This record gives sequence, C-alpha cells and structure tokens, in this order.
Amino acid sequence: MNAQTAFMETDFTQLLVDSVDTVEDANKKALVSTVLAPRFYTTDFAAMDKIDVSSVRKEWDNMMQEYEGDNNHDHFQRDAEFANEVKATMSKLDDHLRQEFYDFLIGSLTSEFSGCILYNEVRKNISNPDIKKLMTYMARDESRHAGFINQSLKDFNFGIDLGELKKNKKYTYFRPKFIFYATYLSEKIGYARYITIFRQLERNPDKRFHPIFRWFERWCNDEFRHGESFALIMRADPKLLKGMNVWWIRFFLLAVYATMYVRDHTRPAMHDAMGLNATEYDFEVFRITSEITRQVFPILLDIDHSYFKKGLDDLTALSNAINQAKENPGFFSTLRQAWLATKAFVVFTKLYFLPVIPSELPKNIRIQPTW
Repeated sequence: MNAQTAFMETDFTQLLVDSVDTVEDANKKALVSTVLAPRFYTTDFAAMDKIDVSSVRKEWDNMMQEYEGDNNHDHFQRDAEFANEVKATMSKLDDHLRQEFYDFLIGSLTSEFSGCILYNEVRKNISNPDIKKLMTYMARDESRHAGFINQSLKDFNFGIDLGELKKNKKYTYFRPKFIFYATYLSEKIGYARYITIFRQLERNPDKRFHPIFRWFERWCNDEFRHGESFALIMRADPKLLKGMNVWWIRFFLLAVYATMYVRDHTRPAMHDAMGLNATEYDFEVFRITSEITRQVFPILLDIDHSYFKKGLDDLTALSNAINQAKENPGFFSTLRQAWLATKAFVVFTKLYFLPVIPSELPKNIRIQPTW
C-alpha cells in the first residue's frame, strides 16, 4: 500500500446520507464501502499463523483467562423495560434525529459484524493455538454486539440480513500489521466513544432517547479488551513499532481521528439530543484514546496544535461540498469533485506532517478501563 492508495482507503470525503425508510434502504446502506461506512477486511492468514506471543506470555495467559471468564455472557439481553422505553422515547423524536440514529445503528452493526467476520476467517485459516483461541473469543463478542444492535433495528422493521451482508459486501485486503494498527485503534476509540456517551447520559438520563445506551458501559469493556489483545501482539513484535512503521502508525491515527470527526459532524441532531457538542465530544474521545494508546504507540498526535482542529474542520467542509456536488451529476460536477478531493488530500497531508509527540513505551503493557 503506497501513500496515495492509503489516503484513498480513508475516503472520508464520501458519505452517503440517504434516508432509511424501508428494510431495503437499511440493507443497501450497510453494503456501502467507505471508512465512514465501515468496510469488511481480509488479510494474510499464513502471516497471522506465525505470530509469536511468547515474550508477553504472562500477560497473554491472564487475558485469555478473562476471555474464558466471559463476564458479559449475560449482558446482551433485552430486559422487560426495553420495548416500553423504545416506544415511549422514539415516538417523540423528529425525523432528522431518527435518520441520524438509524445511520448510527447501521454503521455500528456493520463495524461489529466486520470484526466478527474477520476474526472468524482468521480462526478458520490458521493453526496457531494462541491466535486461534483469541480470534474465537473476539468473534464471539462481536457476534453478540452485532446481534444486539440488529434487534434494535428490527424494532423499526429495518433488520439487516447478515448472511447477505457477508456475501455481498466488498472486502478490502490489509496486510496483518495494518490490521493490527487499524483494529487496535478501532477497538480503543470505540471504547472511548461509548464510555463518553454512557457517562454523559448517566449524568443526564433525561437525554437518553433510546435504551441501547444503558448497555454501553459493559459493552465498551469488551472493545477495550479486544484492543488489549492487539496491543500485546504488537508489543510482542517490536519491529512493528519502529522505523518506517512509525509513519504507518501516524497515518492510521490521523485517518481514524479524521474520519470520526467528519462522520460525527454529519450527525448534529443526535449529538444535540444527547446534550453533546460534536466538536467537544470528539476532542474528549481523542484525549482518552491518546492516553490509552501510550501503552503501545511510540508517538501521539498533537491534537492541541493550532492547525489540527482547523484541518479537521476543513475536511468536514470539503466532505459536505463534495456531497453537494454529487447531487448534480455531470461533467462540471465531476471536475469540481476532483478539485475538492485534491484540496482534501492537501489538507490531510498538512495534518499528517504536523509535529507529533514522542511517547516512551511503558514497562507494563496492559491497562484498565478506568474512564
């Protein structure tokens, strides 16, 4: 993967926000393949089979015991209040908020199911007992998450056909180290997002417009543990965190932060309903994620740099402009889209080369979800 291809993989200038009015609309939206609408991935299974975690054996075995203990085995069950709360709260929401929430649920389900598929495929195609066991546990967790979200979509008659999604959605090949960087970040930033929302609604229960948010605290601890797994894999192979690979870490950090920022600023009604300012929420998530990633990444993005927020705002504006241009297809619209995409590439490049903050790797790799 070269730099240009990597930038195109982020594809944060593309976001389809078509309304979801039927189950067909919901399934069509789930099939969209951009980073803003999560992709499905495949990788080099032979390379995954060669992973050696012997240098982190003690931490690894402790983590396997946690997975085996399965402290969330009874968590993803809808209690008696769930259906009543859905009816009582969702009936009061305006159409714009409903559409943003549907988009959130579909994107979240697709992301969880993406992990389930990848982990299952790795499990089936390797013999390495350590990695095989890990993939089995993580696929179990992600399957629960996806199924739980799908139950909520079915409340609105928008259930996703997971079998068809697995068969028809485009798959993107990533080398194992890219899987490690991207998935580690995805799991950790997922924790930061969910716990920030949970804490906000814990303080302001009147703003919890759907009962699914009550499950977020224990749910995001699964995400946290998944991230710990990839942290151990990367710390077990020090070359993944040195040399030219630091530039890839830098790329994935920026790509994940930028896509989150652009995506969240397309959901103003949902954030307003929860009493969150999208920009303040995103920067809180960035700060939590930066604290967490010190466990494994030798650099941090300087999110307080004067250009960082400006660059993210520029990417958001360019994303909106590209989407507007797409509404009027034609030769000049295509030229405008290309020009705007070039401007987005320039902004992303400027963000990429901002000074970063060196971070010394701690002796103790594992951390606890204390936010």
